[in-house]
Amino acid sequence: PILFLSPLLWSCIFYFEMDIVKATRHYISKMVSDSPGMKVLLLDKNTASIVSMVYSQSDILQKEVYLIERVDVPNREPMSHLKCIVFVRPTSESIQALVDELKDPKYGSYDLYFSNALSSPQLEQLAHADQNEVVKQVQEVYADYLAVNKHHFTLNIVGCLSESSSWVAKALQRTTEGLLALLLSLKINPVIRFASKSEACHRLAGNVAYGIEREAELFSFRLMHDVQPLLLLVDRRDDPITPLLNQWTYQAMVHELVGIHNSRIDMTDVPGVAKDMKELVLTADTDSFYKKNIYLNFGEIGENIRTLVSEFQHRTKSQENIQSISDMKAFVENYPQFKQMSGTVSKHVTLVGELSRLVDASELLDVSEVEQMIACQSNHSDVLAHMRQLLQNGKVSELNKTRLVLLYALRYETHSACALSEFSETLFREGVSEEWRKLIPVVTRFAGSGAPERQSDLFGNKGAKGLFKQIKSSVKGVDNIYTQHSPLLSSILDQLVKGKLKETAYPFAKGKMAEKPQDVIVFIVGGTTYEEEFAVEKFNEENPSMRVVLAGTNIHNMRSFCNEMEAFGKSRDKGRRFN
Repeated sequence: PILFLSPLLWSCIFYFEMDIVKATRHYISKMVSDSPGMKVLLLDKNTASIVSMVYSQSDILQKEVYLIERVDVPNREPMSHLKCIVFVRPTSESIQALVDELKDPKYGSYDLYFSNALSSPQLEQLAHADQNEVVKQVQEVYADYLAVNKHHFTLNIVGCLSESSSWVAKALQRTTEGLLALLLSLKINPVIRFASKSEACHRLAGNVAYGIEREAELFSFRLMHDVQPLLLLVDRRDDPITPLLNQWTYQAMVHELVGIHNSRIDMTDVPGVAKDMKELVLTADTDSFYKKNIYLNFGEIGENIRTLVSEFQHRTKSQENIQSISDMKAFVENYPQFKQMSGTVSKHVTLVGELSRLVDASELLDVSEVEQMIACQSNHSDVLAHMRQLLQNGKVSELNKTRLVLLYALRYETHSACALSEFSETLFREGVSEEWRKLIPVVTRFAGSGAPERQSDLFGNKGAKGLFKQIKSSVKGVDNIYTQHSPLLSSILDQLVKGKLKETAYPFAKGKMAEKPQDVIVFIVGGTTYEEEFAVEKFNEENPSMRVVLAGTNIHNMRSFCNEMEAFGKSRDKGRRFN
């Protein structure tokens, strides 16, 4: 059999909106809608995550999808009366699973969709396996990333940076593929700029530019504005502070204290949690409370939870007074919303209750105050006094003790009275495990002031023009001492919108631009944070003339960032495990 491959580039223009969720949903919707009738959706582990980020299972099932299955799960029940829509990443594992499927087909026909480019040998391999001629079409779609929200996506890669050769090879390939897919799905052929001191950003810029040139026909989009869009590549090591800080806005705090993975939260280790609350789903598209409160601070969340509970109690009481047929009709009509509200209340009460428990149990208010003192102020003697007290406090977890020492190492590594040796000894005496303590020398190699990739003067140690001056100015008027810090990304975007982002700091790898761009994708090699997502959201609101999408290899909290640094210290360009 001969299989013909075609790229799926539809005429809808997402360029105006720069909406990643809509772009991904459109691809998936077209896949399942273009084949009318009942069907099976066959996914692999990668595309299962991609789909689940933008569609709930109930939404997919409403599109005449009878069943959702995994291609790598053996012994599935044959259903020859059903069509099969296959959506997988073109990895060797998924191709082999699909070859096995086609040799012994369980469904009547197959439409094959791949989340990125399929190689000629892979296409030949599939054609050879299709002896029953059940494959009706083969297409490439460009939904090869995980859409967190309309302005933020991730690739779920941990351990992408190598101490010996800038990139772990498999991570560089996966990142290049993900970025090219994003550009195609948004119909963007961008100018590319990169952090000048980052070899990792330089290599990625070259790979993406080469990929665009190689697929010039696919990238021949009509320019929608006078100025080309911009892809700006930033190195995580230029701002190692942001992922080390405790967070106090709802989304970021949940990720820091409990962990969010593909919009899901694992609550199985939470004391006394109800059985139906052991896995929670957090998406702004389906959860109005989360959407309204996602960027509010913890104090405001507490008040809003009380309001939500009071409103639910009021509605519950009103449902108890059913005396007539019209009352019954009204109850039945409102029951789905009532049931949904009940689930929303239970979820957020459980979640906020756990956050509150962790804040109290770990002395997080005191810890966070010292973190902000290290990040945003410059009184070394005050920091020493607070550090000595907290590092000997039995209620402070070893994670948070390590967090404080890592922040201190980055802030004061060159200070004449640096007490890093003292604090390392204190961690040992306090029983902090070697797993955490060994990160202290790694953090300064990864992103200390002497690291070759660091081009920002993060604390203003190199003169009056350092970033510390900008941080201090941003702190003026801030009432909340726990949220003084502003990520480096905010400064970069501010310079960009004012046309002051220096070419010496961010040179061009592809194209040139004399005017400020209207559409910008900022990709952070080494991972983003939810604090930076919030910064992008605020920037987009305050600067309607420019639309920014944030992207990165991963979304960090303290634990994942430590994994990133540990991988950096160990790696010698060996492939890492991917989630």
